[in-house]
Amino acid sequence: MRQPSIVCTFALLTLALPSFAQTPAPAPVPAGSYTLDKSHASLIFKINHLGFSNYTARFKRFDAQLDFDPANLASSKLTATVDAKSLETDFPDPAKLDFNAQLQGKEWLDTARFPQMKFRSTHIEVTGKNTMKVNGELTLRGITHPVMLNATYNGGYAGHPMDPHARIGFSAHGSLKRSDFGMSFGIPAPGTTMGVGDTVEVILETEFSGPPLQTK
Repeated sequence: MRQPSIVCTFALLTLALPSFAQTPAPAPVPAGSYTLDKSHASLIFKINHLGFSNYTARFKRFDAQLDFDPANLASSKLTATVDAKSLETDFPDPAKLDFNAQLQGKEWLDTARFPQMKFRSTHIEVTGKNTMKVNGELTLRGITHPVMLNATYNGGYAGHPMDPHARIGFSAHGSLKRSDFGMSFGIPAPGTTMGVGDTVEVILETEFSGPPLQTK
C-alpha cells in the first residue's frame, strides 16, 4: 500500500483546520443564585493552645447560598448557617474525654441554647482581579458582631455534560475574637500563653452549584 505523500497530508490538515477554529469557546460563568456543594466544602478553625500549637477542629454540617455575578463581584451576597452541634475535634471519647461535648458546653459554644451560627455579608470589597474582602455579620451564641473574610475566587464553568450546572469555587480565611461572643473561659492572662487563645482563625474551602447549563 502506498504511503500518503507529505503534500497530501498537509492538504488534509489544512482542510481540517477550519473545523477546529470553529469550535465554540467555553460559555462564561453565569450570574445567578448558587447553593453550596456540601460534598466539596470544608470549615476548619484553629486556636492557640498554651503557645505550643494551633489546635485544629472543624464543623461537619453547614450550608450557604450565594447571589453571584462574576462581572461584578462587589454585588454578590452571601448567607450561611452552621450547625454548632456538628463540631468535630477527632477526640469524642466518652471513656476518656469527650472533647466534642466539652466544647459544646456552656463555657464554650453552649449548643443547647444556641444550636446554630449564622453569617450574612453586608459589603464586599474587591481587592484584586479575583480577590475580595467579604464583610459581614456573624451571630454566635446569640451575639452578633462584624467579621471579615479574605476570599479568592478560584474560577468556575457554565457546566458540561457530566455536571450540567454552573460551578464556582472560593477559598477564604479570617479571624474573630471568641471573647466578643461571650467565650472568655481559659484566655491567657496578659503577657502569658498559659491557656487557650482568644483569636480563632477560620479557614474555608467551598464550591457552589448554580444555574443549569444553557444548551442551544
